[in-house]
Amino acid sequence: MVTVSIDRFSGFCWGVVRTVQIAEDQLAATRTSRNVYVLGHIIHNPKEIQRLEDKGLETISVDDFPRLANSGAKVIIRAHGEPPSTYRAAWEHGIEIVDATCPVVTKLQERVRKFWDQGYQVVIFGKKDHAEVLGVRGVVRDQCIVVKSVDEALATVDVSKKTVLFSQTTMDRPTFLLIRDALKGRVSELIVDTMEEIATEFHAKDTICGQVSGREAQLSKFAAENDVLLFVAGKASSNGKVLFDVAKASNPRTFFMETTDDLDPAWIQGAERIGISGATSTPQWYMEEVKSFVERLAAADLAIA
Repeated sequence: MVTVSIDRFSGFCWGVVRTVQIAEDQLAATRTSRNVYVLGHIIHNPKEIQRLEDKGLETISVDDFPRLANSGAKVIIRAHGEPPSTYRAAWEHGIEIVDATCPVVTKLQERVRKFWDQGYQVVIFGKKDHAEVLGVRGVVRDQCIVVKSVDEALATVDVSKKTVLFSQTTMDRPTFLLIRDALKGRVSELIVDTMEEIATEFHAKDTICGQVSGREAQLSKFAAENDVLLFVAGKASSNGKVLFDVAKASNPRTFFMETTDDLDPAWIQGAERIGISGATSTPQWYMEEVKSFVERLAAADLAIA
């Protein structure tokens, strides 16, 4: 008997729930005018993007602002946030902004700006071209250092300057802590090498979202409890990559899939317990579809056997 279960701790985080609800509300309020847009993909999940586009949500970029100027358009800022330049451009073109930036991201931008205003060298652990990091970079006029690894941090950060380390909210905490400790060690070495007290400061602010890091222990347990773990997420999802690696470490038979088209029947062959989990941008309704698909696949395989 094959059992298929969905990780009850998986699915949308509250920030994504809030963003999607704002989009739903805007679409419902302007059902006939179809003038609701979102800057960039609303979340990193193709199935949810398609569902909202079918309701009339159109994905655009800042380059589209001129054609929407003074048209009554409403443009949603997605959960990842935007740099200040986007808000200025919208105002200049007479476009109404509906701000759905995740409050956790807003708080990160505020904290980064505060330290930058005080003259700190700002270091961000994250992906330089990720939408969230682009917003943070804009807050400090791109005067920051973005790193993805310990080696990159040690090669680019001058700890003789007063420095503060932050993190993109969807990165993994273990790597953040390694970078923090490596930079702290470099500060200690600098003090010893100069043989004197120097006026250097280093602060590390763990700004990784608890909705991501808080799922790691439960996901690890859920993966280990199943013969096979199917991890469903958009290929562009940062937290999806982090959580997939967590699951894979607990269960080598963990497989990444964006849609059911990616599922190889060989993955579940011989498995009695099949688990399904997903990123904070993976909708519950789609994991239910994956569950039904896997159950039909397993039933067909048993019938043949």
